[in-house]
Amino acid sequence: MDPAKLAKLQAAAANNRIGGKGTMRRKVVRKSKPSTAQDDKKLQGALKKLNVQPIPGVEEVNMFREDGNVLHFTAPKVHAAVSANTFAIYGAGQVKELTELVPGILNQLGPDSLASLRKLAESYQAIQQNQQRPPNAGADDDDDDVPDLVENFDAVEEQPKEDAKAEDKADVSALD
Repeated sequence: MDPAKLAKLQAAAANNRIGGKGTMRRKVVRKSKPSTAQDDKKLQGALKKLNVQPIPGVEEVNMFREDGNVLHFTAPKVHAAVSANTFAIYGAGQVKELTELVPGILNQLGPDSLASLRKLAESYQAIQQNQQRPPNAGADDDDDDVPDLVENFDAVEEQPKEDAKAEDKADVSALD
């Protein structure tokens, strides 16, 4: 074999060497990401302590938030512990606006729920109007509470001191 070619191959092999004495340490430490299966096992363990039972056949869950949006779960896993009055709903949830979900929700609601949905819609409209109002519109109301500063505080502060000295002298003369 040609000694020049052999030296060239050995130099290339020395540059590509992985591990062993004299090599640089690995700069990036590989961390394993926690799997969702591990999270599900922890959740199942916590739910088992509460003695919950799975509720099959739930297609969707909607949670109405105070800001007028809805937390919407499609095909969630639902567990309930009736004795503890506890429901566990987990799955992939999305925040959606109420207007997106109203057509699909109407056929699921009863007469009592329609009245509460109407109230919720009114509060949602009020929130929307408050957000659209310019911020300076409420500033006039705040100004009525705070009086305007007209006088000099130092001058007002000195007058009571002089009056207090006169009262002290009057008290001392009354004691004599």
